[in-house]
Amino acid sequence: MSTSDVYQDSIKELDAALCQMKSNPYFPQGLANLSCDTLSRARSFVLAHLFQTLPLRDSHLKAFLTAVIEMELERVSESEHDCLSVYLNKLKPWNPQLDLILERRGFVKDSMVLSEEISQTVKFGKFSDDDLTKLTLQEVFKRQSAVSCISTVETGLDVLSNAIRCSSGTESDSSMLEELKLDGAPSSVGEIEQLVDFFTWNHWKSKMVSYFLDKRTIRLVSGASMIFSAPKMQWLQVFERLNTSADCKNDGLSEIVELLLLGRIASQWNCLIECATSVSYFSATISNLYYEVCSLLTGRAQGFHSSERATDSKQESDILEYLARLQGYQLSLLWKQSPVLAAVAIPSWSPLLRLYLSEIETQVKGDSSAQRCCSCIQDRKQHKDCELAERIWCLYIFHSFASHAMHGANSS
Repeated sequence: MSTSDVYQDSIKELDAALCQMKSNPYFPQGLANLSCDTLSRARSFVLAHLFQTLPLRDSHLKAFLTAVIEMELERVSESEHDCLSVYLNKLKPWNPQLDLILERRGFVKDSMVLSEEISQTVKFGKFSDDDLTKLTLQEVFKRQSAVSCISTVETGLDVLSNAIRCSSGTESDSSMLEELKLDGAPSSVGEIEQLVDFFTWNHWKSKMVSYFLDKRTIRLVSGASMIFSAPKMQWLQVFERLNTSADCKNDGLSEIVELLLLGRIASQWNCLIECATSVSYFSATISNLYYEVCSLLTGRAQGFHSSERATDSKQESDILEYLARLQGYQLSLLWKQSPVLAAVAIPSWSPLLRLYLSEIETQVKGDSSAQRCCSCIQDRKQHKDCELAERIWCLYIFHSFASHAMHGANSS
C-alpha cells in the first residue's frame, strides 16, 4: 500500500486511527511507535520477536527455519521457474563470510562484537519483508552473540560467587578456634571472642555479596527494571494480576514482595555492590550495633539513604506505597526476605522500616512474636550469630556504617 499512490488516503486514515489509539492512557507503551511504517514491516518484526523471545530448542529452530525457507521459495516461484536454484544462488555469496564468523565464534572477544561483524562483513544491507532469509541469519547471530555474552557473564559470576562463599570458610574457622583453645595461644577470652566476631562478620558479608551476585537475583533485578520502566498504571496492573493469581500463595506472594523491593533499588545496583564489598571488619558487639540501629527510630542516624528522600523518584515512593498496602501488608512477607534486601531496599524515612525495627525490638526483648527467627531467648543465649543478629548487622551496614564511611570520605 505504501508504495502505491492509490492508497495514500487510506494510509493517512490508518495513521490518524493509530494516533487516536496511542493517545489512550491504557495503550501499551511498548507499542508507542506504532505507525503505518512499522506495520509495513510487520512480518519482519514478528520474525525477530519470535526468534529473540522464544526458547529455541532444536525442534523449534528447525520448524522456524523450515517456515522461512518455504515462504522464500514460494515468493521466488512466482517469478522464477527453477526457484530452488535461484534461492541457493542467492545464498552462495554469503557462505565464505559466514564461515569466517562461525570459525571465530568461540572467542569471547569476538562473540561480543559478533553483530557488528555481521553488519560489516556479511553486508546484509537494508531489510524488507522480501528479505526473510537475510533477516533470519541476522537474528540467528544476534541470538548467538547474546547467549554467548550472557554465558560469559554467568560463568564469571559463578566464579566470583563461589570464591566469596569459600571465603566464609566456616569449617576452617571452627578448626582454627579449636586449635587456639587447645594450644592456649592467644588464650585470652577477649581475643577468642574477637575472632568469633570476625568470622561471623565475614560470613554475613559473604552472604550479602553472594545475594547481590546470585544469578536468580540478577534475573529478578532485570525483570523488575523492565516492569517498572512502564508507567505506574501499567506496572500496578501487572502486580495486581500477580497478586490475585490463584497460584500466588505464600512463596508466590513473597516473591512479589522481593520483586518490588528489588525494583526500588535496581538503579543503584552497582553502587550497592561497591558498598557491600567495601565493608571492613571492626570489633563491635551486636548490642552496640543494635543501639546504633535503634537510633534510626529517633532520626539520629543518617545512613545510606540520608539524602535519598529529597532525590527519591516518584516511582520509588510509589513502590513503597504499594508495598505497604499489599494485602494489608503482612510483616511476615518482609521477614521472609533476605536480611540484606530488607535492610537496603527500605529507606530510613519509610514507615515500613519503623515497623520492621519494632519487630526486631520485640524479639530482642524476648516478647511474644509470630515472627520468631531464633531460639536465643529460650536458650538464655545472647543474639550473636543468629538470623536476628544478622538482620541487625545488615541494617547497621546500610543505615549507620555507610553514613560514617561517607562522612569520612567527605571530610578527607
